Amino acid sequence: MPVDTRELKVGAELWLTLDGHNLAGARRVALLAEIARVGSITHAAKVVGLSYKGAWNAIEEMSNLAGEPLLDRMVGGKGGGYTRLTARGQKLIHNFDLIRQEHARFVERLNRQANGLTEDYALMESIAMKTSARNQFAGTVHSVRSGAINDEIELEIIGGLRIVATVTRASRDDLGLAVGAKAFALVKASSIMLMTEAGDVRLSARNQLAGTVTRVVPGAVNAEVVLELSGGGTVAAIITNESAKALGVKGGTAATAVFKASSVIVGVAA
Repeated sequence: MPVDTRELKVGAELWLTLDGHNLAGARRVALLAEIARVGSITHAAKVVGLSYKGAWNAIEEMSNLAGEPLLDRMVGGKGGGYTRLTARGQKLIHNFDLIRQEHARFVERLNRQANGLTEDYALMESIAMKTSARNQFAGTVHSVRSGAINDEIELEIIGGLRIVATVTRASRDDLGLAVGAKAFALVKASSIMLMTEAGDVRLSARNQLAGTVTRVVPGAVNAEVVLELSGGGTVAAIITNESAKALGVKGGTAATAVFKASSVIVGVAA
């Protein structure tokens, strides 16, 4: 049997995770660093190979998972507006750089030991599970209420806001959802309804997050509307273009994201 003379090399991508969720990798940190350098999201997105929408999605997801805003932005105004990183965003870049240096040294050590192991080890591709849910919130279980069929879990997320979810008793036990436990909530953008000028309307939906529209991204049929919540979090909803027009949603519009407790998926780090 011929000897395989190919060189086996070890490669590894560095990601920072928070409570089991991907917080930041090399591209996301490069995006933040470029924003810090030039003060432009449009320019930074182009440099790292992201669309403008993709850059915003990354920043919003990182802020939600970090529990505080990573970007401080003001449009217009007396000084002409600005875009800059918060202290938390700057700290993330600094810490990632320190970890990346140690990570590079570790991978190099592995490569020195990997020479000649081709015959003994087969390479296997890692399987990464991703979710299509646009809204991902890291939080802590604030309260648990037992029901006859389902239990109600209340999570405290970024900005001290609360999200309520219903889960089966078996899921609650399997996930260890007790008060104080770390967990995350997933909500599809298509499961979220928007209200403007709600007045005295009362709804049965347990989750009603008030905020201000920061972005409206129209598509062929639907539009993505992003609300900035108190405390720096964001939530995205998918509504039809007709609904967006009827509601008059645009930058600066006050709106409320409404979704049922049954639309929330709760998870914990494995």
